[in-house]
Amino acid sequence: MDQKMPEQLPDFVLANLFPSNLVIVESAEKVQPISAPKAVTIDPPIIDGPLKERPEKWYLGNNGKNIVILVQEPESAFLNEESLDFLTKILGACKLNMGDVAVINMARYLANFAEIKQELNPTSCLLFNVSAAMVKLPFTVPNYQVQQYGGCTFLMAPSLLQYYGDSGDAKLEKTKLWVSLKLLFKL
Repeated sequence: MDQKMPEQLPDFVLANLFPSNLVIVESAEKVQPISAPKAVTIDPPIIDGPLKERPEKWYLGNNGKNIVILVQEPESAFLNEESLDFLTKILGACKLNMGDVAVINMARYLANFAEIKQELNPTSCLLFNVSAAMVKLPFTVPNYQVQQYGGCTFLMAPSLLQYYGDSGDAKLEKTKLWVSLKLLFKL
């Protein structure tokens, strides 16, 4: 029996027999390995102070019920995630949502009350870590005291940071805020 061997071995057999290159060809041209393109991230410009010119939409929310919330959060465009979460919860407890309010970060878009009144026509205004002097109001009141002025009802409170967590202090501040919100919104 005359059995013939195939003239060529299959590719996988050759690859196993010769795991490294058999012939090295020197090339005059050096070939650079192809690398995957690197992702380019563009950071938004860091803003040191409030913007002089406000964009068309300089507040968060739709101001559906003419409720303005002023905050002071230099590290955020409007609110950081925890503040937004807390604010959403307290609005829900007051039977409101983000569509009912306009949230203005005074660290980004400085405005006095006359400008806010002209553009947003608020009936209620909550100030978190924003003093009456910052918005050029002619009065000062302690935190959690409801105050009427110029057809608007004001409530001043400390920074939203004060309400984070379940510590005794945070619970006390939340209780004070809730009592004042019930007066403000007649709940």
